[in-house]
Amino acid sequence: MANYDLAGELTGFDLEGFQSGGDTEIWKRLGAEVTTVYDHDLGQRIPGTRFSVWAPNAQRVLVAGDFNYWAGDDMVKLPGTGVWSRFIEQRGSGTMYKFKVLGADGVWREKADPMARFAETDGKSGSIVWASGHQWGDQAWLERRAAWQPHAAPLSIYEVHLGGWRHGLGYREAADELIQYVQWQGYTHVEFMPLAEHPFAPSWGYQVTGFFAPTSRYGTPDDLRYLIDRLHQAGIGVIMDWVPGHFATDEWALHRFDGTALYEHEDPRQGFHPDWGTYIFNYGRNEVKSFLVSNALYWCQEFHIDGLRVDAVASMLYRDYSRKAGEWVPNIYGGNENLEAIDLLKYVTAHLYQRCPGVLMIAEESTSFAGVTKRVDEGGLGFGFKWNMGWMNDTLRYIELDPVYRQWHHDLVTFAMVYQYSENFILPISHDEVVHGKGSMINKVPQDDWRKFATLRAFYAFQWAFPGKQLIFMGCEFGQRQEFNEHESLEWWVSDLWGHHGLMYQFHTMNRLYKERPALWRLDQEPAGFRWINGDDASANVFSWLRHDGQGHWLAAVTNFSATPHERYRIGLPEAGRWSEILNTNRTEFDGNGDYLNDQIETEAIAANGYNFSSTVKLPPLATIWLELKA
Repeated sequence: MANYDLAGELTGFDLEGFQSGGDTEIWKRLGAEVTTVYDHDLGQRIPGTRFSVWAPNAQRVLVAGDFNYWAGDDMVKLPGTGVWSRFIEQRGSGTMYKFKVLGADGVWREKADPMARFAETDGKSGSIVWASGHQWGDQAWLERRAAWQPHAAPLSIYEVHLGGWRHGLGYREAADELIQYVQWQGYTHVEFMPLAEHPFAPSWGYQVTGFFAPTSRYGTPDDLRYLIDRLHQAGIGVIMDWVPGHFATDEWALHRFDGTALYEHEDPRQGFHPDWGTYIFNYGRNEVKSFLVSNALYWCQEFHIDGLRVDAVASMLYRDYSRKAGEWVPNIYGGNENLEAIDLLKYVTAHLYQRCPGVLMIAEESTSFAGVTKRVDEGGLGFGFKWNMGWMNDTLRYIELDPVYRQWHHDLVTFAMVYQYSENFILPISHDEVVHGKGSMINKVPQDDWRKFATLRAFYAFQWAFPGKQLIFMGCEFGQRQEFNEHESLEWWVSDLWGHHGLMYQFHTMNRLYKERPALWRLDQEPAGFRWINGDDASANVFSWLRHDGQGHWLAAVTNFSATPHERYRIGLPEAGRWSEILNTNRTEFDGNGDYLNDQIETEAIAANGYNFSSTVKLPPLATIWLELKA
């Protein structure tokens, strides 16, 4: 008969931080922990796994697995904590298990472990014990990241749905191909759509059941560590989408975990999301707060993630989000702000910056909520960056117009500069813009293929030269024609065809030029980094502007969104000298026709656009050019 602590030596003292909301590493106490306990009869420590779960209102909890023929062993409830625990001898990584919970309502439920490090997927609900054996080799990357100043650095993000990038590749199998492609294209970071476990593939990971478990669709947790490690060693950062705004409704997951609304609000006006049919976390509950902040830190510490893009932040900030009058509950002051969610977001951003130097916190936030990227100690939410959804919506509306009508909607393109310095922005052309009937980017543009590809080349070069960091969804870089489908690979076969290959090669060229020219990124968030040359030429559908790096280097960008070329288009310039064309989207290597290219451009002492110097340039139809002042 064994003589050891059945609770696996977990105590109420260990859980005080969880109960107060202050424990930010709760995965080290709850879930399945491979460990040892001291056997007093044997006089030695014996190996096994401690299973622990929070279920304060349960009448009884069992841990079940093949180690007890799935019948279940009773767990010990630690007094005053709401946590049940049980040590099982001689069990380690790979052990499958579930919890059987007799709820407060007298109903038995089989539940997956909320803290599982590894789990079954595709409708199965077993949790799997996992202890990592991965040996990291990215220390040099982490040291560089700690000293990184992201706001004054190039940030070019390639957004990826791992299963749809090349169908059938797992974490390990994707490493070589993804690294080779991203390096050639020149992106600084990969952003993975959510990799936490989710049972329904078409949710793309945004309806999570296993917040601490990398999805097993693509391999083990250490396979994911391998992929991230390899990306880091290749000089590529890794961002992951994180979804604290809601969770999936599967009965075996978090919902009514102990027969009560434990993780979610009891009141559906606060606890159920009408748009997505999911449950909303009770952000005011200390244990839930500990669960979520620990989860954010878990991905950054245990998987070396370089940044979290927080999904659907707007839905967290407002109690009346997507709700009509009478369908929401005001806060204690009578307002519509979700004060508890706001407090959580501040907690997460501040804590991750402290614990993980150089980490990026990015908000997908679609409203004008003030201070999203303002420091927490200055009253903001503390995010480093915010997706510029306004810029995205306006510019896409613009390029969907026939060129003849664009002159009447010129302000759609210029309006972003009105609020450019209110937040730190990323310019996103994300997965959301090429799904659910919105059409692919190439099919948003009217008329024939020549105009479609020319417009996309002009648009992306316009985007890459506009203030803000850059993000593009996979497939957009070569003009995939069909909408994103998570069940199929990208249409790689078209990437060698006319138009598609040229667009892809332009991204390769733009990313190289972008990283080499600090004028395109160093002062993204500062007014000194941008000046209009002419933002008012609506009749010609032409936009021209300057970028500056604060150290004497200028870059001029001119975009012609009309189908009419200009042989001699005059632009004002800030300094006299020789300007060179470093990018023209009509070049033949990008599958343009090669007309209206500029060689060396000498300034003239002719005032224009408020500048003392100017020059005339050739502007191809539906094209963007970049000009650089040569020292």
